Amino acid sequence: MSFLWSNLGQVWNLTVSHVWLAALPIVIGFVVSLPIGWVANRYRWSRGVLLTIGGILYTIPSLPLFFAMPALIGTQILSPLNVVVALSIYALALMVRTTADALGSVPGDVLQSATAVGFSSWRRFWSVELPLAGPVLLAGLRVVSVSTVSLVSVGALLGVPNLGYLFTDGLNRSYTEEVAVGIILIMVVALVFDLILVGLGRLLLPWTRSNRRAARLSRRAAMRAVTGA
Repeated sequence: MSFLWSNLGQVWNLTVSHVWLAALPIVIGFVVSLPIGWVANRYRWSRGVLLTIGGILYTIPSLPLFFAMPALIGTQILSPLNVVVALSIYALALMVRTTADALGSVPGDVLQSATAVGFSSWRRFWSVELPLAGPVLLAGLRVVSVSTVSLVSVGALLGVPNLGYLFTDGLNRSYTEEVAVGIILIMVVALVFDLILVGLGRLLLPWTRSNRRAARLSRRAAMRAVTGA
């Protein structure tokens, strides 16, 4: 790891750039997907249209999309905004389906009960639907996180600084250690993002732990009954 220690300052700057280039699209994709996913779940006629559009957007190759961004949004070719917008599109394309499925997984009798006790549609969404859909949303967000962290590296081909630069520079110089450092650090960033999301899930969705614990106890009780232990 002589390359890492010799270039620690540069690698740190690239890592910081990589982190924020990945974090912004994840947050934007999640926030924007909530109202769109709600519409797809609430109005069945729109579900097929919205999910099809999301699927088509995700099939666009990343490199052509990155290069097309300056013409589409009027930025400079080296602007980090090109990467943020492009990756936000990918994150949104993935999260819309997840959001629609997550909200659709909330039991209908629970929603009817909330309405019966006087919850408005707005209050029911924030107090009932979104919390109960949380575990599915979190699972989808973890997939988006890994995908986004890996796709950021493509932005290095546009000259946007991130850990992908270690790939291009290492390959140009046939310096395999530099390439290896880039791969390892991107894996570390993806792992850290995933751990943060898991931690946020445990903090914001504490009832899921109780449900899992109850399920384990039920399985153990069933096994004891079957085996006679």
